[in-house]
Amino acid sequence: MTSEQKAKITELRTAGFGYANIANTLGLTKNQVVSFCHRNGLAGEKSTQATKGKPDVGCCKNCGKPIVQVPGRKQIKFCSDECCQSWWNAHPEAVTRSADAVYSFTCACCGKPFTAYGNRSRKYCSHACYITGRFGGDGRE
Repeated sequence: MTSEQKAKITELRTAGFGYANIANTLGLTKNQVVSFCHRNGLAGEKSTQATKGKPDVGCCKNCGKPIVQVPGRKQIKFCSDECCQSWWNAHPEAVTRSADAVYSFTCACCGKPFTAYGNRSRKYCSHACYITGRFGGDGRE
């Protein structure tokens, strides 16, 4: 656990966030967060009286900013489109992909084998090969 994660746990816990919510936000396990909180005096029961009548508040998976959840609607995970995009770019392993949509090809320019997801009609392995194959050069003037 990094010092940045420890500081964020302290910040979120003092703001009233739960262990699981903090763990999901920081990409840690709930047990790691619970252990850290118990060692550093951040443990405690969440008061049902304090949360009664307040809207459900989560936090952004990317930056940790508080997000107010609207009852009766799908829960949101990110505070903005920018946070959503940057999180998914940083976590490509979290993308669920169908094995049926992975296609194998041989590049029409360089002859190297390559795979592509979701595109049955690829000819080239890269943009550089496309330029060479299509225009007969490196594409520079």
